[in-house]
Amino acid sequence: MQVERQDEVIAFLADPATHAARGPVRQIETHISVVFLAGDRAYKLKRAVRYPYLDFSTVERRRAACEAEVALNRRTAPGLYLGVVPVARAPAGGLALGGEGRPVDWLVAMRRFDEDTLFDRLAERGALSAGLMVGLADEIARFHGAAEIRTDRGGYEGMNWVVENNAASFAEFGPEVFDPARVARLGELSRAALESGRGLLEERRAAGKVRHCHGDLHLRNICLFEGRPTLFDAIEFSEPIACIDVLYDFAFLLMDLVHRGLGVLANRVLNRYLARSADYRGLALLPLFLGLRAGIKAHVSAAAAASQSDTARRGEILAEGRAYLGLALSFFAREPARLVAIGGLSGTGKSTLARALAPGLGGRLGAVVARSDETRKRLVGVAPETRLGPEAYAPEVTRKVYDALAAAAAEALAAGFAAVVDAVYAEPAERAAIEGVARAAGVRFDGIWLEAAREVLEGRLEGRAGDASDATVAVLARQLGYDLGEIRWRRLAADRAEGALLGSARAALGLDG
Repeated sequence: MQVERQDEVIAFLADPATHAARGPVRQIETHISVVFLAGDRAYKLKRAVRYPYLDFSTVERRRAACEAEVALNRRTAPGLYLGVVPVARAPAGGLALGGEGRPVDWLVAMRRFDEDTLFDRLAERGALSAGLMVGLADEIARFHGAAEIRTDRGGYEGMNWVVENNAASFAEFGPEVFDPARVARLGELSRAALESGRGLLEERRAAGKVRHCHGDLHLRNICLFEGRPTLFDAIEFSEPIACIDVLYDFAFLLMDLVHRGLGVLANRVLNRYLARSADYRGLALLPLFLGLRAGIKAHVSAAAAASQSDTARRGEILAEGRAYLGLALSFFAREPARLVAIGGLSGTGKSTLARALAPGLGGRLGAVVARSDETRKRLVGVAPETRLGPEAYAPEVTRKVYDALAAAAAEALAAGFAAVVDAVYAEPAERAAIEGVARAAGVRFDGIWLEAAREVLEGRLEGRAGDASDATVAVLARQLGYDLGEIRWRRLAADRAEGALLGSARAALGLDG
């Protein structure tokens, strides 16, 4: 609730004369802040409010919150967050932005960016691309890897707090807002998933997977700044909301993409994040994390609808809230797990096919893809696109790569996900080993072997750039001399258009019709 009037400060900041640019000032309001866009600057004023989850009721509390916001967001957006600025009472009695005088309020000062680069706007225009998802996943993985470890937060108790807060929030709405049976079902599914995941949640907390994260990681809090995906507006006012399991933080982005009908991009960002973090064991918790994120959006939308005076707009927001509730329930539905292995010599298009197949396999997020080239780079501690020397392809390193692929597939299957593994699989023993992973998990296995004429493969390798694969024409020449043994996997001709190959692969996997 509002505990202090800030009309004078708001009017001062909304006045173009206050700002050096002297152009129009745009004002953006939320229930906890007011943002003023003036020239090349943005100023955020914390509202003088107190809620169960935050307290901005005094000037000093607002100053502390501003300082915390700047410090936290400089982890991911140092170029955006300029500092904390006072609104001071000048000696003559008026207000001044910065300078001498008694501070009557405090602001977060930011460098203004092009709002058309916000990722939610890019999504609305159909301008989000696989390349942006790769860059975004890299940034999130880097951020999570460096964030402060908080073993005093998260774990079972931290997620139980979320589950019970969701239940209490839904209880505030009558049957005319949400179907009581669906709300009750979400509560049952959430609690059951929480209990089954208790051990893993505690294991991850002890292992440092609970960190001081972003806390509000959806598309509207990501922009392109200086050409790079940039996370901003992290939660500064609540440690229980921000100090969480890294996959729960990441789940907000995945849920947002699926909600917008961008499941293919959700699959791409998930798999790039896993390629960088190797957090395959945590996949078992994703249904819970995704369901909770969608559930929160459902009741928050209902609360926002209730405050709308425009009847049509209120109906739109409420309909979206109900859609979020349906989405939350859908995340708990399980499709049968299965394993697909794609083999073939370099240049046959294994990775391209794996990425194309993955969104259509398994549940809402599609299949987990484990790629030998990315796995090798991670094992030697470099970025996927870094070129490696011959020593990284020594037999002992390659054995570790294939072992890691098998382990990733096994963890994905155990979590209930479909998995696609992509490697040359030239040796019969390698093919037998990955088949054994499916057998041990009791799931369906499909092996696909891609093949094409030598000149086709050489042409592809010569034109390859910016890829995790280090394969060259010389590498291919060595592979062509391998004794491949008997290949029992489904053979597909790879010297044709990607769409035709994908169609044949989908048919082979029983995905069409």
